[in-house]
Amino acid sequence: MARIKTVSENEARGIQRALVWHTKRRYGYLPGIFKILLPDFGLARHVGAIYNHLQLRGASPLSRLQREMVAVVVNGHISGAP
Repeated sequence: MARIKTVSENEARGIQRALVWHTKRRYGYLPGIFKILLPDFGLARHVGAIYNHLQLRGASPLSRLQREMVAVVVNGHISGAP
């Protein structure tokens, strides 16, 4: 059993619930990382800033290929599914 505090869709209240609704509307589902970040908005803000900086679309100092390579390496380090 995981010991990481998460907030499920049903447990979300107030601003958390609004963020869940917005995220599901945008992506069609609630990503697991989002459930982990919901309890700590300070952490979520910083993770969001990193994501926005490295995202695969839009302006970035990295090329699309470089951003894809970063994503592949990180995914491999966290034993993520392809």
